[in-house]
Amino acid sequence: MAIMITDECINCGACEPECPNHAIYEGGAEWKYSDGTGLRGIINPLNQSIEVDSDGNNTPVSMDVYYIVTDKCTECVGFHDEPQCAAVCPVDCCVDDPDHRESKEQLLAKKEFMHL
Repeated sequence: MAIMITDECINCGACEPECPNHAIYEGGAEWKYSDGTGLRGIINPLNQSIEVDSDGNNTPVSMDVYYIVTDKCTECVGFHDEPQCAAVCPVDCCVDDPDHRESKEQLLAKKEFMHL
């Protein structure tokens, strides 16, 4: 599964630099698949049947608080023993996202896809 940031976020920003996939963005910020990854050019994101420009801007997931891009979140699998955003969050608002369940194998595949 991916991690999500709840509305209890206090916008401290502690989580953002901890993410090895650059999947965390400040509220209102546009995001790119290429940010912090090895992805370049036209890609087919895993589990999707679309092609996108990895350098293209995407709409913010949240306008008010920090957010995590599900397509880039690997729960730190392949990097750390636990999600680093949750480990550093002072208000425990980085939690499992019940709408995005993935196995360890799927998370590792996503990591390999993003970090060629």
